[in-house]
Amino acid sequence: MTTLEIRDLHVSVGTTQILNGITLTIKSGEVHAVMGPNGAGKSTLSAAIMGKPGYTVTSGSILLDGKDVLAMPTWKRAVAGLHLVMQYPTEVPGVKLSEVLSEALTARNSSLPNLNKTINEEATRISFDTELVNRAVNVDFSGGEKKRNETLQLAVLKPKIAILDELDSGLDIDALRDCAKRVEDATNEDQLGALVITHYSRLFEELKPDFVHILAKGRIVKSGGPELADELERDGYAAYAEVAK
Repeated sequence: MTTLEIRDLHVSVGTTQILNGITLTIKSGEVHAVMGPNGAGKSTLSAAIMGKPGYTVTSGSILLDGKDVLAMPTWKRAVAGLHLVMQYPTEVPGVKLSEVLSEALTARNSSLPNLNKTINEEATRISFDTELVNRAVNVDFSGGEKKRNETLQLAVLKPKIAILDELDSGLDIDALRDCAKRVEDATNEDQLGALVITHYSRLFEELKPDFVHILAKGRIVKSGGPELADELERDGYAAYAEVAK
C-alpha cells in the first residue's frame, strides 16, 4: 500500500501566496479529483508535488510512504513513484519515446526486455497510432496525440501515484474516453493512486473518482463523493468562491 500525504501545504509564487493549507491523503487504488475555478491553485498543487522551479513551499509537508518528498529533486520524486501527466506536454526534438522510457526505467533500476513490444501494445490499447511512437516525442503531435502519449508513458512506467493535470484539456470525445479508461484500468490492475485535476465532470464517465475535493482561493473548501462533481456541473463554483473568502 502506497500513501501520499500532503499536510497543511502552503505554496507561493514570487511574493504571491497561492496555496493556503492543503491537506490531502491519497492511497493506492484511490482516485481523488480536485476541481475548482481558474486561479484556485490546482496546477500549483501539481507543481509543488513534483518540485517545479518557481514554486516555493513556505510551510507544510509532502510524504510518500513516510519519505520527505520536498527534500528530493524532481527526478528523484519520479524515481520514488510520483508521475505527472502534464497539461501541456513538452516536445522533445530528436528523442524517441522508447529512448525516454528506457532511460526512465534504468533510473528506476528496472527494465523491460521487450520494451518496444510493450510500447506498441499500450499504444494499440489507447488507439494511439503506432507510427507516432517512432517519431520524436510530441513533435508535431496534435493535442489529443500528446495526451495519448502521456497516458502511454504512465502505463509503461507504472508509477505509484499519478498526478493528472487536466488530462481532458484539448481532447476530443474518443481520446478522452481512451485515456481516462486506461488510467481507470491502472487503478485496478496496478493499484495506481491518482490525483486528478480537472474543471469538468465529463472525465468521470470513464475515470471514476472515489473522492472529490473543491479547491477555491488556495484551500479545499469541501470534500465528498462523486455526487459532488455532479453538483458542480449543475450549479458551478460561485457558491464555493464565497465560502473561500
